[in-house]
Amino acid sequence: MSKQSEQVLEEKLITQLQKLGYKYISISNEKSLIINLKAQLEKHNNVTLSDAEFDKVMNILNKGSVFEKAKTLRERQHIIRDNGDNLYFEFLNVEHWCQNEYQVINQIEQEGKYSNRYDVTILINGLPLVQIELKRVGLEMKEAFDQINRYQKHSFGAGKGLFHFVQLFIISNGVNTKYFSNFGTNRQEYLQTFHWTDENNNPLNNILNGFTDAFLEPCHVSKMICKYIVLNETDKRLMVMRPYQYYAVESIIKKVSDNQILNGYNIEKNGYIWHTTGSGKTLTSFKASQILSKIPTIKKVVFVVDRKDLDYQTNQEYDKFSKGSVSSATNTDDLIQKFNDPNIRIIVTTIQKLNNAISGRNLSKMKTIKDLRMVFIFDECHRSQFGDTHSNIVDYFTNIQLFGFTGTPILAENANGEKTTSSLFGKCLHKYVITDAIRDENVLKFSVEYIQTFKQKEHIIDLKVEEIDEIEVYESPKRKEAIVDYIIQHHDQKTQSRNFCAMMCVQDIDAVIQYYEIFNRKKLQGEHNLRVTTIFSYAQNEEELESNVIKEYNIAAEPQAEYSYTPHRRELLERYVHDFNNMFGMAENVRDTEGFYNYYNAVAKKSKNNEADILLVANMFLTGFDSKFLNTLYVDKNLQYHGLIQAFSRTNRILDKNKTQGNIVCFRNLKDKTDEAIALFSNKEAIDEIIVEPYETYVEKFNQAAQKLIDIVPHVDSVDDLYSEEDKLKFILAFRAMIRLHKKMSHYTEFTWEDLDIEQQLFDGYTSKYLDLKETISGNPTTEKTSILNDIDFELELIRRDTINVTYILQLLIKAKQNAKDKNSINEEIFNLLNTDVSLRSKRDLIEKFIQESLPNIEDTDAIPEEFEKFWNEEQEKALKVLIEDENLSVEKTEKLIENYLFAEREPIRNDILDLRIEGRPSVLKSKEVGDRILNKILNFVDTFVNGITGSK
Repeated sequence: MSKQSEQVLEEKLITQLQKLGYKYISISNEKSLIINLKAQLEKHNNVTLSDAEFDKVMNILNKGSVFEKAKTLRERQHIIRDNGDNLYFEFLNVEHWCQNEYQVINQIEQEGKYSNRYDVTILINGLPLVQIELKRVGLEMKEAFDQINRYQKHSFGAGKGLFHFVQLFIISNGVNTKYFSNFGTNRQEYLQTFHWTDENNNPLNNILNGFTDAFLEPCHVSKMICKYIVLNETDKRLMVMRPYQYYAVESIIKKVSDNQILNGYNIEKNGYIWHTTGSGKTLTSFKASQILSKIPTIKKVVFVVDRKDLDYQTNQEYDKFSKGSVSSATNTDDLIQKFNDPNIRIIVTTIQKLNNAISGRNLSKMKTIKDLRMVFIFDECHRSQFGDTHSNIVDYFTNIQLFGFTGTPILAENANGEKTTSSLFGKCLHKYVITDAIRDENVLKFSVEYIQTFKQKEHIIDLKVEEIDEIEVYESPKRKEAIVDYIIQHHDQKTQSRNFCAMMCVQDIDAVIQYYEIFNRKKLQGEHNLRVTTIFSYAQNEEELESNVIKEYNIAAEPQAEYSYTPHRRELLERYVHDFNNMFGMAENVRDTEGFYNYYNAVAKKSKNNEADILLVANMFLTGFDSKFLNTLYVDKNLQYHGLIQAFSRTNRILDKNKTQGNIVCFRNLKDKTDEAIALFSNKEAIDEIIVEPYETYVEKFNQAAQKLIDIVPHVDSVDDLYSEEDKLKFILAFRAMIRLHKKMSHYTEFTWEDLDIEQQLFDGYTSKYLDLKETISGNPTTEKTSILNDIDFELELIRRDTINVTYILQLLIKAKQNAKDKNSINEEIFNLLNTDVSLRSKRDLIEKFIQESLPNIEDTDAIPEEFEKFWNEEQEKALKVLIEDENLSVEKTEKLIENYLFAEREPIRNDILDLRIEGRPSVLKSKEVGDRILNKILNFVDTFVNGITGSK
């Protein structure tokens, strides 16, 4: 084509931005950028600056890191004018974000360590605040991401460093688009890039067909920069909010803004946010609290947690986002003092302290704030709000709104006679369920295994704990011994040789003690060296247990059973703390409540830092505990509904490429309860999206599928003997079943071809025949008879190997050129890939031509990518010319149609195809045949020359 596809995408994007209100200007270098900046700042601030005055402005802009410049951008500025007057001005109108000046430029060149040209830049008041990097359709977006990282190192800070003011980066290959904040010199992971969605979590991936109109609309992108980027003070980096966080905060703000005068408590003016566990509710709640606290009519925003450790944890997290922005109450008296201090706008407290503050002798101290206009935000509102406390709060305060956050709300199905979340907080304002989070790669899937621990003939049903005979079976010492032996045997496999850690949850505290004793005895006997830690409640009497421990620390995933007092429980815990101290060189104790709390935090820290191998608990830590290193949960406990999802979710935090899933090892048959919980908290079709089957199951299924295939075609060459379409269909379906299973198995760390009944070479041979058959069917359309194979989905994406593309082939060619000794084996690997990889087969002949004709003439291996690019462009021009001449098409119309197909993801309709013909449309009888033939040629052209091709810019 006359233009490279990336250039066409750039032009179309700029045109779309102009329609949205951006003014396009031509700026090619930093000098022109600075001249424009002066004009835009003067216009925005309604002022004229002398050169000397503008130099002072530039001195302000030149100072600091990316993080410090982000603060400068948002702050009111001051200089002394030439005549001695004070001049106050701004770089960005943060409060009224739509009232700024918007421009778009492209291909500006920046001289740094290297000379770089940036694709599309959005200027706001003359400053580059949004940088967009584009790649061709078919190219991985990570290429654009890596390119931005190179720009960070090489040129963004060059000259006056104005590109350090970029707040948001956009990367797109046309059909897929992501955004992320400017991390500056902080390490940036590709996992920290996000898709934008609509309010119902539907992705808007196409930059021209959805994303630009929604995200880059001037008011919206300004709002994202001004309101929804958090400046993390601890890490000195910018954090942009994800779409579901944005929609949740907006929904809360709307509720408050629409009801600034309440006229008494009304549940319909409240609401709750259902965002799945692990999706970043703390950041969402912080941003909501921060924005609400700036509304003049709102005097206090109170963030309420239900555990002392979360009080501290939330305060630390909030402090990270904005130093000193919140005030955490140390005790009830301190909380009352903070309520009465008009300068404190955001308070973090536990529900226990809040309840105490509005009870008994404290009522008189709270009298002055009883009628204040306030907003209460409750964390994990599925737990904390049940009982009398909720009634106490809404009965005492007369001018408040309540909002809750939960990953697992109490719905009618799991209420068990208690009040539902909506009955206490009103309607759900925004929903982001576990299936959404898994799709967006914000949390991991679960791999659930059910380990049988007794014989089938015993007919034990797991769920009815009340039946004494069943309890006897579950609490059998032999059964517990067997479970510990299983864990010792498989722990390293599950945690990838202890690169990760595990939690074990058991039925009650007595079970914790029994399991700990078994682990400890076996360790002393030399059977394992696992570092097992534990913590549980103790009390001298039930009243003390209730007041000092449960309220402050214990988190029950399920209603806690009534335990009879165990005389030695405290002594046992003290011994276990002694073991902990010896293991880690600590000096913890549980002599009093403060000591217990300190030990609790020490235990948590060891799991968070992957220093402990197994954390053994009954109820504690099953909700609200985040450790990215925790990838396995051993379960010997009856769980259901929200308790089950909360417990399982301890394992699903994203860390890196090695943490592929959360491993759940169940020693009770929780299959039905798991399915019920998933259906309740996502949808009934979601089980396969959330749960992956254990590796061994896939091995068994694959081997069964392989046998079915062998029965149909005993050898690779047997595929050639398939004559009838019915026989070919049997082969296609049999092999398709195998590639589906292979794709799923390949994600397991323990995957090896040695476990399978078919060798990789044989599998690759069948793959090649499968693809040959696909090409034969699609390449020979017939009008005489409709083939039964035409409508078969070959699911070629299952054969696609994520790391195999033309770039990979070029790397192999460079390697072969550099190492003559390995040349033959590398060439063999290349030709095997060309035959078996779906993304390369359409390019096979051309790549082989390059290898045979061009490669021998290239002496410098560094020149191979550039020479390949040149070769590919020439072949592309030739192929397009042949297509156009063969079908007698209009050159201009054909190029335009292909461009629209590439960047708008709209496959051409038949009328558009037929309009390309210079001689006009064919007869009605011939229209379908001719239209389909031309369309197939165009699709094949795009598949060959665009999809999966990379090159230097």
